[in-house]
Amino acid sequence: MHPRHVLSALLLSALLLCARLHARAQTAPPAHPAGASGPLRSRIAEVLAAPAVRRAHFGIAVTTLGGAPLYGLNEGQLFRPASNAKLFTTAAVLALESPKSTVYTVVRGAAPDAAGVVAGDLVLAGAGDPAFSTGDLPYRSPADRKAAVPAAPADPLQGIDDLAAQVAAHGVRRVTGNIVGNDALWAWEPYPDTWGIDDLNTADGAPVSALTLNDNTVQLRVRPGANVGDPATATLWPATPSQPGSGYTLEVTATTVAEGTAAALRIERAPGSKIVRVFGTVALGAPRSRELPIDDPALFAAAALRDRLLARGVAVQGVATAQHRLPEDARSFTAESREPLPHLDYVNNAGAGPVDMPSCDRIVRPGETAPPCAFPVRLAEHRSAALGEDVAYTLKVSQNLHAEMMLRMLGSLYGDPALPPSPAPSTTAQGARVLRQFLLNAGLDGEDFVFYDGSGLSSHDLVTPRATAQLLAWAARQPWFAEWKAALPVGGVDGTLASRFLQPPLRGRVFAKTGTLGESNALSGYLDAASGRTVIFSIMVDTHSPLGLADRNALDQIVAAIAAAN
Repeated sequence: MHPRHVLSALLLSALLLCARLHARAQTAPPAHPAGASGPLRSRIAEVLAAPAVRRAHFGIAVTTLGGAPLYGLNEGQLFRPASNAKLFTTAAVLALESPKSTVYTVVRGAAPDAAGVVAGDLVLAGAGDPAFSTGDLPYRSPADRKAAVPAAPADPLQGIDDLAAQVAAHGVRRVTGNIVGNDALWAWEPYPDTWGIDDLNTADGAPVSALTLNDNTVQLRVRPGANVGDPATATLWPATPSQPGSGYTLEVTATTVAEGTAAALRIERAPGSKIVRVFGTVALGAPRSRELPIDDPALFAAAALRDRLLARGVAVQGVATAQHRLPEDARSFTAESREPLPHLDYVNNAGAGPVDMPSCDRIVRPGETAPPCAFPVRLAEHRSAALGEDVAYTLKVSQNLHAEMMLRMLGSLYGDPALPPSPAPSTTAQGARVLRQFLLNAGLDGEDFVFYDGSGLSSHDLVTPRATAQLLAWAARQPWFAEWKAALPVGGVDGTLASRFLQPPLRGRVFAKTGTLGESNALSGYLDAASGRTVIFSIMVDTHSPLGLADRNALDQIVAAIAAAN
């Protein structure tokens, strides 16, 4: 055969193979029957016909635990998942990492000399411990917290104080350089660029950093004066470190009104500003508080460590500074996050031990050689709680920052196909790239989802109820499923479902993730139905009225209908 014909035949074969692979990848997911009649269809139609919700857009997918479709309504249409996105992020991190994985927050520097002098800087390096110095883990249910013996409020900087104590115990008496807060394991990209500006002044929108302290928040406490008309007072907890510019300055003009009066208190901070304005009114006997995000967590942590070192008699000649690393990839988020990762596969690490050890600004796994480090001596360390504990906390209370940190962890470890774990700083796009490949590998249709973050705070996130049900069915076959299901809020018992499904037969039988973002709402998970079998459901609603709880009540009524019909 002529070489040109051979080449043509090879090209034709390759094209046919690509076409078959494409067709396989684009195979339509199984249809979810709506049913021409039947009690479930009739009951859902009745719920959705109510005047308070009939203008909203609903999507529903119901399957067996094995994934066989039972019922569907708009199940293949895209909805904003809100915090249902955390189902996808936590499943990915449990599949690709061990639930026993831990990381270390460390203080590094030169070895102290005979007089206890450290020449140069001390570096406080974060490796992505989301619960450093919070005391939140393990998660405790409302009943457990109520039964606990009351204790004095925990010091939000206890983790920093422990590190300072270790440094002093090493014989350090003076530091000639600065205290450097280093979060360069991940790119300095504190806010995904699709988050709403109204979230950036709340704890829900706390900035993402590899060096995180107290969930990167401080509590603003506003108290009324002694008498009507007196100025109100405001304080921060923990207090702003002594170094100017490391925290917030308060401008308080709020006044006191009579007890029982409807107060109108406003708290404002311009993006990037260190000035917090507190104005309006606060009523006698009704102090107010709100969590504020820390503007630069690495700088705040370094300044806090400097203060605690000084309190322990360690002189610091320099100041607190932050060391960030800017993103290096100039591509758009869409281009970077949708690139395939052929090397990524599932290595279910459920039986593995702790794997993550920080060295300077990267994670080194067992058996790897640590790169050279300019600060060779580890003077203090704090080991995080196990990843599985944080997954439970994140799902139970719907913690946005922790979910974002899990996404960054995935990007850091698997986002570079050339050398996982990647030596480059992890970005949100790298994490989304890993998440996308994970979902494709799990069998989800790539057109059924798009994620711009790990928590669901982005209004650009989109997913179908069908894909959510598929993920839930896939997870049910994994070795970590029991731990993951137990981490979901339980109806009438704990987490964000503690006040829903309070009565039998649903109390204790709904294991599901909530989701609320603007005029979107979602509830997806597992349901122990009346028949005794477990079914999967995903219910999402967009563009509902912002007034009242009609949409949420409709979700709960649909869950009750599914339970009765199955």
